[in-house]
Amino acid sequence: MQINRILVTCPKGIPPILKQELQHLGFPVLSEHSAGVETEGTLDDALRLNLFIRTGHRVLYLLREFSATNAEDLYRQVFAMPWEEYIDEQGYLCVTSSVDNPTIKDSRFATLRSKDAIVDRIREKRGKRPDAGPERDWTVVHLYWKEERAALYLDTSGEPLSRRGYRKIPLAAPMQETLAAAVVLATGWTGGGSFINPMCGSGTLAIEAALIGLNRAPGLLRSNFGFMHIKGWNEKLWNELREKAKGEARKSLSGRIIATDINPEAVEGARKNAATAGVEHLIEFGVCNYFDTPVPEGGGVIVLNPEYGERMGEAAKLGETYKGIGDFFKQRCTGYRGYVFTGNPGLAKKVSLKPKRSLPLFNSGIECRLLEYELYEGSLKVKKPKPPPMD
Repeated sequence: MQINRILVTCPKGIPPILKQELQHLGFPVLSEHSAGVETEGTLDDALRLNLFIRTGHRVLYLLREFSATNAEDLYRQVFAMPWEEYIDEQGYLCVTSSVDNPTIKDSRFATLRSKDAIVDRIREKRGKRPDAGPERDWTVVHLYWKEERAALYLDTSGEPLSRRGYRKIPLAAPMQETLAAAVVLATGWTGGGSFINPMCGSGTLAIEAALIGLNRAPGLLRSNFGFMHIKGWNEKLWNELREKAKGEARKSLSGRIIATDINPEAVEGARKNAATAGVEHLIEFGVCNYFDTPVPEGGGVIVLNPEYGERMGEAAKLGETYKGIGDFFKQRCTGYRGYVFTGNPGLAKKVSLKPKRSLPLFNSGIECRLLEYELYEGSLKVKKPKPPPMD
């Protein structure tokens, strides 16, 4: 079977974590980019990546690279590809693109010309052409075109891998599943010790922690991928990979996962999302101020994702919250590794602890930091404060 380059895309900041995932799965790392990591393998290998990768968004399987100076060059080169071998004439096609070519003012034109070339080729060879449109739940082809260099990929994921399928109740400004997985992996938590998540919102961090702790493949939650609409895809292998993944998953955790939020609706939504993911029984949910979150003895990881104060006037109100997080760490979390994920460096200083590490990650285009604090027993004694007010 043909071995080609495979590009696994991800948000900025995540490539170092994604690189470790690929190496753990036994894939070579050919190159690392600002928003992706390149490896190599067969189409069958792409199935395994879609099943096991936690921090990647798309698994793009390279079909061909070529030069094209303008839209007509592009059409001819795309038409020359044997699309009838990959795409069913009775099916549905979506073409996506990333275009930076001086002859193209609107990338949608390059997308349209590529789509035309593909369906024209299939109609010429098969007498019928597939339907085409923006939906990514069937066959997806991706065009990358920068200056004169162009590349065509099969998007074997279709819908992004961040859409695990469990988040039925997202609530406001939820953290993407792939980003949440990256945060958990960055903390080093794998199921031992406690994972504490005050301000849990829709529960994504706690749910991803449970999936990681169980060693449960994230792709098991989804029933549809782009590769399932490629002609001749290896359904037998997919079923075998799924069964193997189920067999390798743990049934229980040695540590505890505790998720709390002051908003009862958020906790109820998080509980329902966890039930859809099949991990509700592993997460102890509670409604309370973050300062009152249970913190068991024995140590572990505690992660907070407070608001960033993006709107005018919000940052001043949130200052007390961030200060309170520092007090919470000092008073109640000694023996743990504390983490704050925030997109506001000014507010982060209010925590009044020196971070051991600052990891840059992006949340929907916002440059954020995952700040790590080591909380040693007896080294951070302060007068016990009152719980800070919450809006």
